[in-house]
Amino acid sequence: MTNLLKRISRPATLGAMTAAGLLVALTAAPSASAATDVPAPECVQSYQSWRYTDVFNGCDETVAVTVEYTNGQSAPCRVLAPGAWATFAGYGTDGNYVTGLRSCDPLATSGA
Repeated sequence: MTNLLKRISRPATLGAMTAAGLLVALTAAPSASAATDVPAPECVQSYQSWRYTDVFNGCDETVAVTVEYTNGQSAPCRVLAPGAWATFAGYGTDGNYVTGLRSCDPLATSGA
């Protein structure tokens, strides 16, 4: 009977360690918007539609950008290679709209 308990406890311990590791990984995930006070380069353009904001990198280098909205809604920091497009979440029908593009740090973590 003792051997059976030892065999059962190992998978349970492994499961608890895996769950703890996942929790640590989630808390260290990048923040939704690690924007800087620096506007995105002029070669980065945004195009609004009813539900989404499309951003195009017309620069010759890779950029990291986020979208600012009038209601303070945060957008994820996205890294765009030259010539790449990214679609950001919509901003709804309540009169909210894009106020600008900002450079951001994709490696910044929440709580930092």
